Amino acid sequence: MSDPNASILDEEALDWLVRVSFGTAGPDEFAAWRARSPAHERAARSAEALWRDIGHTATAAEFSRREAARGRLPHLPAGAMRRGIDRRPGHLGRRAVMTGAMAASAAALVASSGVFGPLAGLAADHATRPGERREVTLPDGSMAMLNTATALSVRFTAAERRIVLTAGEAFFAVAKDPDRPFVVAARGGETRAVGTAFAVRTDGDEVRVTVSEGIVEVTAAAGLPVRLIAGQGAGYGGAGSQPLPQQVNEAAATAWRRGKLIFNQRPLVEVAAEMSRYRPGRVVVANPDLERLPVTGVFELDDQDAMLRAIEQALPVRVLHLPLLTVLR
Repeated sequence: MSDPNASILDEEALDWLVRVSFGTAGPDEFAAWRARSPAHERAARSAEALWRDIGHTATAAEFSRREAARGRLPHLPAGAMRRGIDRRPGHLGRRAVMTGAMAASAAALVASSGVFGPLAGLAADHATRPGERREVTLPDGSMAMLNTATALSVRFTAAERRIVLTAGEAFFAVAKDPDRPFVVAARGGETRAVGTAFAVRTDGDEVRVTVSEGIVEVTAAAGLPVRLIAGQGAGYGGAGSQPLPQQVNEAAATAWRRGKLIFNQRPLVEVAAEMSRYRPGRVVVANPDLERLPVTGVFELDDQDAMLRAIEQALPVRVLHLPLLTVLR
């Protein structure tokens, strides 16, 4: 049977590491805490090992890559090492060596925790905060439903109805107007329609288009238009080239419109990344051995605590809540 006191000390040690990383506590304070007893020291070492594990996970590497693509921090590959804070005896840095990816993640959690929404929202016509969804009626009668942490601007003229999606994801139900195409611009590419329904999602420098009704044309920054019909999707940007039409589960891809998240045998690391979109801070998988665990279920977007409890009950995973950070270990 596990020792509940040891579990409490583990969580306290991790809380100290988070506060030291964010600059709200000093290494000397953590050193004093860990010197209280051998049990405190064991908990501190365990917490430092967890920090290192988080930095080596695919979650941390993907987070670092995406934040770099958004221009929020320099890209650091997983496993890149940063020296400890202080190597003098009795100080945190004596033993702790944080990976570059985790250090970058910690800094980004402060700078871009998203409590007030994406930075792009400051200059956008419409924006949502993390976890918020909002429906907007456009000047032509079309409907745009903004998903979490989304920012878009409206640029309508007599010849064209243009939306600039600078962050997040939106679903568009387009009013018919054959004389004025409806265009959503994102990451250098365009999705063009006349009267249809489709979703456009940005993820770092990548874009994903999903069609619910009608036909749209997707054009990457340097490529030819690709036609998509209902039930198809395509992506562009990042390291990809010409968009390729694919059959998609449109109901699952746009389940957020109904306040749901649907997963079918999705790896836990991908589920954690998806959950991170809907909350301030991040959800990370600390142990690489857990990242491929499959998750299946229909979850309520507005009750992520219940979702985390369900994952904890179904998988060999323990959930640890910290400021701006939820750790699955």
